[in-house]
Amino acid sequence: MALSERDKVSGHMTTGHEWNGIKELNTPVPRIVYFFLITTTVFAVVWTILMPSWPGVTGYFRGLLGADQRTAVKLSVAEGAAERASWTNAILDEDFATIQADPALMETVRETGKTLFVDNCAGCHGAEGLGNPGFPNIAQAPTMWGGDPATIMETIRVGINASHDETRYGQMLAFGRDQMLDLGDVDKVVTYVQSLSDPAIATPDNTDEISEGATIFADNCAACHGETGAGMLDTGAPNLRDQYWTYGGDRASLRHSIYFGRQGLMPTWEGRLTPAYIKLLALYVADMRTAAK
Repeated sequence: MALSERDKVSGHMTTGHEWNGIKELNTPVPRIVYFFLITTTVFAVVWTILMPSWPGVTGYFRGLLGADQRTAVKLSVAEGAAERASWTNAILDEDFATIQADPALMETVRETGKTLFVDNCAGCHGAEGLGNPGFPNIAQAPTMWGGDPATIMETIRVGINASHDETRYGQMLAFGRDQMLDLGDVDKVVTYVQSLSDPAIATPDNTDEISEGATIFADNCAACHGETGAGMLDTGAPNLRDQYWTYGGDRASLRHSIYFGRQGLMPTWEGRLTPAYIKLLALYVADMRTAAK
């Protein structure tokens, strides 16, 4: 290692290190670096003293300013609730007809209801309420227990086949699996049910099959779906005469539904959403259905 010397070009001393004729300069650290190091250190010390920082045995150092993010969040939530109280109280106190006749309240229903629906319902029913495989179209299809806001609100509150003590129950029996009907009878009912929503299914070649299927339907299915297959609100059985199918209206899907049965699930939202939000969601769904007509 060579001895240190002063570099003729820069005027800085060398460190004495040399590699292939290249000498290392002993360049001093720029003062601005020291400035930022000192400033950062001072800021860190001051911040540690003023703000909550070091943990202790039973708590933590709360800082001289007494800042508390939990308190700040609670205050923010309380302020938000106070701002919403003007319309949440109206939603709770007024009847459905009064709310639906109030343009200002319905504007709130549409804005806030959309957010609630997307956050809590769209995962199953889709963002526009048009349904997904296994989940009904609640924007357009006839509702199983009724489409008025009060009935929709009760369905949201207690759910379907849910854990709530007052939940609605709806189940399609497994007529084939449980040997109530043989496969031939299942196929006849499938053809008959298809003819209800699509009369073009009926041809001279399957007239007898449809007639036999109608008889089997009357004996086994009409108690829930009604004599004409138009559904019944009391049982929550869907209308089989329209074009809306929760599990599919093709022959394979219908055969599967009749043979193996169906039992959907809608969770109860009581306890998850406030009464005001449940009522608001019911109004939003009812408004969605009105707009879709």
